[in-house]
Amino acid sequence: MTSETTESGTARLALFLCLSLIVLVFAVAAATAIGDYNIPLRTVFLSVTNELGLTGAEIAPIQQSVVWNLRLSRALIAALAGAGLAICGAILQALLRNALAEPFVLGVSAGASTGAVCVIVLGIGAGSLSLSLGAFAGAFAAFALVALLSNGATSGPNHTILAGVAASQLFNALTSYIVTTSGNAQQARDVMFWLLGSFGGVRWPDFQLLLGVVILCFTICIWMARSLDAFTFGDEDAASLGVPVARIRIVLFGVTALLTATIVSMVGAIGFVGLVVPHAARYVVGTLHMRLLPACAMTGAVFMVLADIASRMIATQQTVPIGVVTALVGVPFFAIILYRARPQT
Repeated sequence: MTSETTESGTARLALFLCLSLIVLVFAVAAATAIGDYNIPLRTVFLSVTNELGLTGAEIAPIQQSVVWNLRLSRALIAALAGAGLAICGAILQALLRNALAEPFVLGVSAGASTGAVCVIVLGIGAGSLSLSLGAFAGAFAAFALVALLSNGATSGPNHTILAGVAASQLFNALTSYIVTTSGNAQQARDVMFWLLGSFGGVRWPDFQLLLGVVILCFTICIWMARSLDAFTFGDEDAASLGVPVARIRIVLFGVTALLTATIVSMVGAIGFVGLVVPHAARYVVGTLHMRLLPACAMTGAVFMVLADIASRMIATQQTVPIGVVTALVGVPFFAIILYRARPQT
């Protein structure tokens, strides 16, 4: 790779990130303004600057409270969740060398959901920390099952995907069983709505926790970006380049489990973000992970905030689960990937 090519790629990434940041700011502002009770963008801006101590504008207390305590935290968590899921998708696609890999397809989201539901319905532990730990344990249980079913390192990427589908079905069945046998009707309805993805109950403490996890996991992934580039050629080639394959794989799988579990424990299982976004980002910035991961994070953030806006606008006076919106986009994209990956005759 020539220095000219490297500089061109870096310039393209910088331009893409700047444009994405501008779009993200406007998307977050729109998400904060739109709802059952619409608020002008100017009022949104003044509400935020008031809370930050930059201005002292006169704003109705209800508007100030809705903007700061409800909608802004929701929009920012949606951005972080989208960024985190997109990063997970890019990591899994590189490790497994499979274009269809993502937490939802591999059963990680389903396992995290089962762990979280055990805490919510069965009352194992208490508080948000216990909910996150329950989701984390479920995510790792799903990983262990996928590794067992795919027969460890001797299996190919396609075997791992099939094992993930089986694990996903198993953990979804366990979740349904727990909810239907241990919860009352209202509890079952609330949990099922949450499992399809909902940002309705998130607040600033959730934002602080998720921000810390996303920064930590993103930093680790960037640090291992060159190793991820080597993984795309296969484990043997990566090992020949001096990459400690087993250690890197364990660390990155752990990062993916932690990030997925944290997101699922807060907003439920949201599918297809980790599938769609990395492919879109590769089309713009290429396959090198030092560029791809920041592009995925920014694109995922914008995508999820826009999906959250759409979830509140599709149906009148009703919020559609965010997982429904992402599936409406993700399923056709999934079909396109399958069509392009078909054997040529």
